[in-house]
Amino acid sequence: MRPLIGLTCGYVTEGEVGLHRVRGTYVEAVAAAGGVPVLLPAVDSPEEAGELLARLDGLLLPGGKDLAPTHYGEPPHPGLEAVEPRDDRTELTLTRQAVKANVPLLAICRGIQVLNVALGGSLYQDLRSQVPDALDHRPTRPRGEPHHPLTIAAGSRLEEITGRREVGANSFHHQAIKELGAGLVATAWAPDGIVEAVELHGHPFALGVQCHPEDLWPHEPAWKAVFQAFVEAARACGERRG
Repeated sequence: MRPLIGLTCGYVTEGEVGLHRVRGTYVEAVAAAGGVPVLLPAVDSPEEAGELLARLDGLLLPGGKDLAPTHYGEPPHPGLEAVEPRDDRTELTLTRQAVKANVPLLAICRGIQVLNVALGGSLYQDLRSQVPDALDHRPTRPRGEPHHPLTIAAGSRLEEITGRREVGANSFHHQAIKELGAGLVATAWAPDGIVEAVELHGHPFALGVQCHPEDLWPHEPAWKAVFQAFVEAARACGERRG
């Protein structure tokens, strides 16, 4: 049996209609790595989130809107962009439950920020104004094209998976990790020092990346290996559960 991988959807409105959606490239990356993608809507309670998670072998947190700074005890910065309370509530709850239950977790772009905040960390709300010497982390370039290199920490899970100490990354974010959450270790950085990957030590598989490997994996074996490792961890989780 292929493992079931839950992908959280972002909640948006078009006119009077509410939609739950996620970019198709996430779905395609999970399927290509051997998982069965399952789209997760926003939910209203920890109990509902727990019922969803109990049926899954892995959880993928994709990119999306800004995370409301109230979740890490800060007032909104002028550079803060759109937030969605439904998304914040659902993903923070699912993330904390996945960490507690040892469910494999891959967190991408907004996802790495959710993982960090779920564990007590904080964010730069707007890199351009708060870190003026930072690179342009939102260039107008194709999604499948690397924009800058990442330096990967020696001995990290990310190095083990990719077999690399440096890999190309794309970049479509204006927020980033500031203070790390409890138990998280930074394992990759952009040339300007911005944290681009984290791992949760002691967890079977909890990896966050700030870039978008779902757009890079068809052309970069290192990022394809990340999805494969995640799906294999999810498969092992499903086997342990019986």
